[in-house]
Amino acid sequence: MNSGPQRILIRSTNWIGDVVMSLPAMREVRRLHPEAHLAVVARDWVADLYRGQGLADEIISFPASRSSLRLLRRIRGFDRAVLFQNAFEAALLVSLAGIRDRVGYATQHRGVLLTRKARPRAPARRLHQVFYYLDLLYLTGLSSTDYLSCSDFTPDIRLRPTSGGLEQARGILQQTGVGPGARLIGLNPGATFGPAKRWLTDRYGELADRLIRESGATVLIFGSAAERPIAEKIRAAMREERPVILNGLTKLEALAALISECSLFITNDSGPMHLAAALQVPQIALFGSTDEIATGPFDTNAAVIHKHVECSPCLRRTCPIDLRCFTRITVDEVFEKAQGILRSELES
Repeated sequence: MNSGPQRILIRSTNWIGDVVMSLPAMREVRRLHPEAHLAVVARDWVADLYRGQGLADEIISFPASRSSLRLLRRIRGFDRAVLFQNAFEAALLVSLAGIRDRVGYATQHRGVLLTRKARPRAPARRLHQVFYYLDLLYLTGLSSTDYLSCSDFTPDIRLRPTSGGLEQARGILQQTGVGPGARLIGLNPGATFGPAKRWLTDRYGELADRLIRESGATVLIFGSAAERPIAEKIRAAMREERPVILNGLTKLEALAALISECSLFITNDSGPMHLAAALQVPQIALFGSTDEIATGPFDTNAAVIHKHVECSPCLRRTCPIDLRCFTRITVDEVFEKAQGILRSELES
């Protein structure tokens, strides 16, 4: 298994959470081919996740605006391409680049472009998404380990904050008036997929008030610039000292570093939720329309709250009825869970 090609290209997934969930498979490629030159092709908004992790020898970052022709030139000369991304375009590009060994799932009618292809097994078995990526290696003959049935294999999603990210994080905290030694609790009230993945804004506000009042914490609100209105609504609903809104202030390395500094992270199902799991930060993950078995935080220490109402998981972007999966999650329930985690932290 270790006598593979000298130059291996991995096509990364496009979203933070998917990158985290594919890390165990990438680590396996690295383990199986320790002498190979391993490169990862990633969109610029996730490429920084791979920096400083010892996983890839080369990171080929490209924006959505870059032409496929320029990328095609960059990826010529590789012996094998492993496609964690499922798009047709990914298979077409590595085929046009002349990469002879092309590995991926036969999704989006791209099977004809692949030399090693498989049909996914993990979703039908209701396994976590990390096994979806690992199983590709087994099904296509890159690994002899059947990860879906191997009891002594533990997928490793761990990430560590980079020194550059930590430096950026310190600067952001100083800029926003957060002093050294402050007890930080992160709230991540957004979710790119849609409102059916978001716990109620007013409840995040009430929760933040109680955390500040009873835990003496500094509350940081995370999210993209587009999600800033959500953070502003939370701040407007609060009565206590105002939280620190970080929406739009953090690039990916700084985001990871800031999350790593939190004593507790409370979040919807989202990319930052997976980051917190990879950084081994204590967290409470709130689930509504999605399935925590498939895409929950891959961390045994993470607490998941999900009301399994009759229509969940529906996987919808918006709720057509009354969002009962979230309205049944109370502030008291989340606060009590938070207090228990924070007490355990102080006792350890």
